Amino acid sequence: MPYKSFEEYNIQVTDDVKDRYKNIIEDLGEDTQRDGLLKTPERAAKAMQFLTQGYNQDPVEVLKSAMFKESYNEMVIVKDIELYSLCEHHILPFFGKAHIAYIPNGQIVGLSKLPRIVDIFARRLQVQERLTEQVLDCINDTLKPQGVAVVIEASHMCMMMRGVQKQNSITTTSGFRGQFEKIETRNEFLKLIGK
Repeated sequence: MPYKSFEEYNIQVTDDVKDRYKNIIEDLGEDTQRDGLLKTPERAAKAMQFLTQGYNQDPVEVLKSAMFKESYNEMVIVKDIELYSLCEHHILPFFGKAHIAYIPNGQIVGLSKLPRIVDIFARRLQVQERLTEQVLDCINDTLKPQGVAVVIEASHMCMMMRGVQKQNSITTTSGFRGQFEKIETRNEFLKLIGK
């Protein structure tokens, strides 16, 4: 059987948010009974639940589910992790990529868990600065490595579609703990991710 995607939504939340979207669309001057908009309030309600599903997920449990004892103690990097989030100021998307590195201290984590952590925190109303810090602190506090580094580069639709309307601007945030606070380790990481 081919892969089948399955999404589950809280019916009560969907109905409540759907009614609110219908009112918003009507307040903006649209006819919610016209053909193209008949199902838009429900689709928007489901989309918002999907885009904010990180509130219902525990990033610490995700990391703990795939931690393994290992003697490897050199830098581990997962780079170019795509991310999609919603700016909490305008509820408009921001998107880009995250680069994560850590130096194990007796334990490693399954590589797929690092992008999952990014997704969990990104699927909340966010600011890029907090997102960077949450990913960094979650890995540092849970895995307890010798060091961890996170760099996020993103484009923000609130700056591109409205406001200053700068289509080519990229925001970069970074955070470093432990061994990455040393300039030589930090520089090695930045060189390996092409920065």
